[in-house]
Amino acid sequence: MVKPIKITICQAYIFWENIEKNLSNLSLKLSSLKENTDLIILPEMFNTGFTMNVEECAEAMDGPTMRWLYDTAKKHNCVVAGTLIIKENEAYYNRFVWMSADGSYVSYDKRHLFGLMGESEKFTAGKERILTEINGWKICPMICYDLRFPVWTRSVDFSYDLLVYTACWPDSRSLHWRTLIPARAIENQAYTIGVNRVGYDGDDVYYSGGSMCISPAGDVVYYKPEDEDLYTFTLYPEDLKKMREKFPFMKDADSFKLL
Repeated sequence: MVKPIKITICQAYIFWENIEKNLSNLSLKLSSLKENTDLIILPEMFNTGFTMNVEECAEAMDGPTMRWLYDTAKKHNCVVAGTLIIKENEAYYNRFVWMSADGSYVSYDKRHLFGLMGESEKFTAGKERILTEINGWKICPMICYDLRFPVWTRSVDFSYDLLVYTACWPDSRSLHWRTLIPARAIENQAYTIGVNRVGYDGDDVYYSGGSMCISPAGDVVYYKPEDEDLYTFTLYPEDLKKMREKFPFMKDADSFKLL
């Protein structure tokens, strides 16, 4: 049985390459959370900012940020999700970690690496997308630049109900962010969430937030530009079911498989 899902978006300022300060700051922000939630979503590289200084900022899968994710998920009795730089077998990954309150987790390595900023030179691309689940909702996690590649995120036969992007998306391309997230929601008939950061990073790049949740019909459930924000909302399965039944577009979709 699919139940309503309560989601908390944390749109935060990220201190450049300062893991300890970022984790402490996020803990402080999340301490103000007064209601129960099923899922807390953080921005991309929430513990360092979008840095290519992998040698200094990478951690192992048993490192302090993974421990913080577990402690935070346990404290709030929910899933906590976001990406961090992981070193594994002499390779570096921009890894989306989906941490549950019991310490179990699944992960997704960013498929599309942002060559314009040298990410493809420092990181190893992921090869597989994953699906996970909360309250019967099938959820597909993605990372930032993946947003530009609709084939990779295409839902076939309603393979997921909720598409989640965690990002460090600069203000200079905010129009693309505001356009592509609704496009992904409408074309896949799935709720789509994008969580971004705010403020300047160490390379003097400005991020204007714009975290949002868009319904399968393209309606705005949540949108927040510019400022830090911690916001919780609920999605209802009956709303998704009604929309898909009223507009059964997916039955006319092309059938394909990724190579």
